[in-house]
Amino acid sequence: MSALMRRALSALACLALSPVAGAAQAENIPAKPHQVVIISFDNSNPIELWQRSRTLAATTGARFTYFLSCVFLLSPETRGIYQAPGQKAGRSNVGFSPSKEDVKARLQQIWLARAEGHEIASHACGHFDGGKWSAADWQRELTSASTILRDAWRINKLTGEPQGWRHFARHEILGFRAPYLSAGKHLDPALAAAGYRYDASGVSRGPAAPDEKKGLMRFALPQIPEGPAGRKVLAMDYNLFVRHSGGFERSDNDGAFEERALAAFHAAFDRQYSSDRTPLQFGFHFTLMNDGAYWRALERFARDVCTRADVDCISYADYVARREKPALVGGDVGG
Repeated sequence: MSALMRRALSALACLALSPVAGAAQAENIPAKPHQVVIISFDNSNPIELWQRSRTLAATTGARFTYFLSCVFLLSPETRGIYQAPGQKAGRSNVGFSPSKEDVKARLQQIWLARAEGHEIASHACGHFDGGKWSAADWQRELTSASTILRDAWRINKLTGEPQGWRHFARHEILGFRAPYLSAGKHLDPALAAAGYRYDASGVSRGPAAPDEKKGLMRFALPQIPEGPAGRKVLAMDYNLFVRHSGGFERSDNDGAFEERALAAFHAAFDRQYSSDRTPLQFGFHFTLMNDGAYWRALERFARDVCTRADVDCISYADYVARREKPALVGGDVGG
């Protein structure tokens, strides 16, 4: 081989290994979408857990969805305003707010969370099982939820209603999750008629992108592998609570419940993150089950994954908005 040929081959080899060439090759590889993680809370009752969740969001950049039960906007004096389908007035499966001062504190937390970019959605009112409700029953419950939220300041004779509150209550409550995830066949039509954009009451065998039917986007909480045997469990704190302690409160002094939950969260995340990046959903309650094990696991999980540059911990409403008008973040919204 001539010296001239050797020099030509050497130059080509250097070009192939150069950063410029590598970048050019990389440009031909489609970028993966950002991994979407949607974290939500049901009931949204204790003030200290509003504050704790908002602090977690502030430190991780996450945005949450709060599914609010409207009975927590009624005091003992005003509880009679609410009447669920088939129930006497003033009845609720989850109680009411203990005082009008507590109602005001919760209303203030709702307004702060909204200002910080979180989503307020509906969990109906009295946490009754509506699986067998008629369309009229659902319409009644949905109307109660929207009316009580809209008029909460006036109903409880509270001062300080923020400017824009009523507009927020009328136009910004886009999502719903049925108590007990018990929807029935009449819920979707009632939600669509009431102007909701999505329902998050479904359950799926694993992480799945939402489907859409008649203008209503439908989300499903996934079942994820958990524990030494990898048996699937719904990605919700209550279901872990039942799995770990039969639904009876136990201490977590040794951290076993927390560690098992955290391992399950990470395993589910890692599987999607390393594959097609299907959106991953987790559901929690404003209840510190098993000594707060599942909230502690959530906080550790969020601090790890929500701070990554290619992970978006967003609300359901954010995800719906991206699907309707895709924001070119990480290529698309995944799923």
